[in-house]
Amino acid sequence: MAHDVAGTGVDAWFARRTHCWRDWSLESLLDAKQATGAAVSLVVPARNEAATVGAVVSRVREALVETTALLDEIVVIDSDSTDDTSSVAADAGAVVHRAAEVRPDLGTVPGKGEAMWKSLFVTTGDVLVFMDADLLDWDTHFVPGLLGPLLTDPAVALVKGFYERPFSGGEGTAAFEGGRVTELVARPLLSLLFPELTALVQPLAGEWAVRRDLFASLTVPTGYAVELAALVDTAARCGVDAIAQVELGRRAHRHQSLRDLGAMATQILAAAERRSGRAVGDVVPLRQFAPRGDLATPVTRPVAVDERPPAGAYLQVAR
Repeated sequence: MAHDVAGTGVDAWFARRTHCWRDWSLESLLDAKQATGAAVSLVVPARNEAATVGAVVSRVREALVETTALLDEIVVIDSDSTDDTSSVAADAGAVVHRAAEVRPDLGTVPGKGEAMWKSLFVTTGDVLVFMDADLLDWDTHFVPGLLGPLLTDPAVALVKGFYERPFSGGEGTAAFEGGRVTELVARPLLSLLFPELTALVQPLAGEWAVRRDLFASLTVPTGYAVELAALVDTAARCGVDAIAQVELGRRAHRHQSLRDLGAMATQILAAAERRSGRAVGDVVPLRQFAPRGDLATPVTRPVAVDERPPAGAYLQVAR
């Protein structure tokens, strides 16, 4: 339950803007899509996900392109993979672009947000649906669930998915214990700085959808802070009622090491700092400690926290 910092408005938003994927049938979404004339692109940012990206693409393609024409294209943006991510995704039926080769005149940096920002230059959809490439326990209803509010309510501009996220460890699987950065960083951060967004169940979810014109107008962190930044900026620009969330069931993925989670947390904190009016450089030297025998050895890890300007200006020039 949301606390009283934002008054009853947070609870009212939760009741008004929280949905379940079962709220819409595929038939009703197809009718809504036809009525609005909206084209829909699925974007899958991927880096070294050859083990899972093929199943993500092939299952969605079969269910939502070949069997039911809810999607107009599936685009994988390969972010500097060193494995067979590109070829596996292409073989599964996706259009694949390497992030570094999209608008090379604008340069390239590694990162999930960079891949998503670059997708604006190679997709055609009026609505963009983002899905992570490392999904292990999921189903194709994720996509229509995310599209429901956007295709049926013109006041909604961004939709976040939420789900049960289990944590698999040495003692088995614990329900709702996944999402460590969400619970330890993002949720406290929203409570402190952006309480109007505290009713979002999974603010860092990689499964979300957005209207193209809105995403093209946003400043985009090049790393893992893209989801948090999009929420904060959309609420500031359009109001929280432009955001909705949809329950998608269950989602599992590969867990990252604590040190990698520390870098993710740094990127999220930097994005929040910027949006609170504080100056932040493009790189943060993150001090971590690695074991070396019986001692802890300090290691400084440079964490990129730079952001891309709104892509809309570049898109207009291209036209």
